[in-house]
Order: sequence, then C-alpha cells, then structure tokens
Amino acid sequence: MWHQIELAISEHSQQAFRIEQKQMLSGGDISQAYYISQGSRKYFVKVNEAAFIENFNCEAASLNSITHTQTIHVPKVIEAGDSKAHAYLILDYIPFNASPADDSWHQAGIELANMHQVSLQPMFGYDDNNFIGHTPQYNRWNNNWANFFAEQRIGYQLELLAEKNIKIGDIDDIVALIHNLLRPRKVQASLLHGDLWRGNIGFDTKQAYIFDPACYYGDYEADLAMTELFGSYPKAFYSGYHSITPQEPGYHKRQLIYNFYHILNHANLFSGPYVAQAKQVLTQLTCQN
Repeated sequence: MWHQIELAISEHSQQAFRIEQKQMLSGGDISQAYYISQGSRKYFVKVNEAAFIENFNCEAASLNSITHTQTIHVPKVIEAGDSKAHAYLILDYIPFNASPADDSWHQAGIELANMHQVSLQPMFGYDDNNFIGHTPQYNRWNNNWANFFAEQRIGYQLELLAEKNIKIGDIDDIVALIHNLLRPRKVQASLLHGDLWRGNIGFDTKQAYIFDPACYYGDYEADLAMTELFGSYPKAFYSGYHSITPQEPGYHKRQLIYNFYHILNHANLFSGPYVAQAKQVLTQLTCQN
C-alpha cells in the first residue's frame, strides 16, 4: 500500500516521491491517520480497510466541491485509492495552530458565509449519496427543503434506529412534525459542509481550513447550527459570519431541528445517552408545533 501511495504522489506532483518519514497520528476515530514526508514535501494519509474506499471517494468529492467555491480553504486532495487490503486518502498536510487568534476566527466566519452564498443548484441534495460518520447519508434531489430534510435526514435516521429496536416515537408522526416546522422556511440551496462541529475546523498560522465534510445543498443554517452543537465556535466566528449574512428570525428554533439530525445519528452510532437526548429534543420540537 505504501508503495502505491508513493506512486500516486509522484504521479500527481510529476516528481518522484519516496517516504522518508512516517508517523501515526492520534485523533482518528474512524480511520488511522499518518503523516508522511520527503524533505519539505508533507502529506496526511487516512487508512482504513479496503471496503472503505467508497467513504474516501465521497470525502474527496466533498472536499473538491468546497474547493470549487473558492471561498474557504480545505486540504488539497491528492488521491483516494485502494490496495488489496486497504483503502487510503492522501491530502496535503496542514500543520495546525492550537490557539488561533480572534481575527482568524472572524475571517473564517466570513469565508463560510461566502461559501454558503455560492448557489450552484436550484434543488436540495447532492450528485451522490455520501456518509455522515459511518452512517450513509442519502441526497436524492428535491425541490422542497422541508420534504428533503424531514424524509432524507430525520426519517432515515429513525428507520435505522428502528432496525436496532430503538424507538424514539412514531416515525411517520415525527417526519410530519419536522416537515410542518420547516414548511414556512423559504431558503436558497447552499453548499453545506454537512458535519461542521468544532473538531472539523483548524488553522495554520492564520488561515482557516475545514475538513471531513459530508457535503450537500441545503439550508445554510444547518451548518451554522452544528457549529453550536458540541461546543460553540468563538464569538469572533459568528461576528464574521453575520457581517455577511445577518441572523434570521426564528434561527434558534430551526437550530434545534437541524441538530436533531446529528443527535439521532449519534444515537445510531453510540446509543446510550444520545437516545435519551434525542427523546428530549423531540419533546421540545413537539412543543414548537
């Protein structure tokens, strides 16, 4: 596999590459992560079992979609590939700063808002299905945002829970509830990162990079909501974001709806307290109706 990776980098760069240094990195929950280098040429490599190539291909496609907006930085994709035993994704290596300054966060907010303002699609969805963590994420095109989110986000997660004999409530009733809550929302389709929690943004000396995306076209508030789910970004980020796109009335109610999706996904992935949290959120959403 590592020889294959050397060849892929050599072909991409049109310059022979041989691994002189290889180091396993911590922090990878799903895949193993490595730093490899030859002199000043440095790369980040994710490795998993061979069947994981579909996931890596989806991640590469999402990173390239964000790159094409020319708004906010992502690590450059070198190649996704597989050998007999392993799949891998090669990216440029970005040395991240552990303590980015407020002005870097402010600029990151501006850049994300600019990304959300790039509208390349009249419909909601994505060209291909992809993954949110381990979980498949279906992205069939739909011209109605309330239908798309209620059915392909909330409904699908509830069906997965039901297959595990975990019942949050009646699936049809919950889907109808979400549809009813989102029905008044009139929004243009924005390219979303899709999984923008605090762990999926980093900074070099100043510039923000977002990574591990699960892209689709949807309501920009869905990305913004997730930045507040597992520990909010600094205030400077939201100041930058809202300097481009002011916060709309009713956002905090919709925030709960959009984060319900990620809580359900965590209930599917990890069960335990996330199931109880999902039930609590459902009670809150029912009171909104």
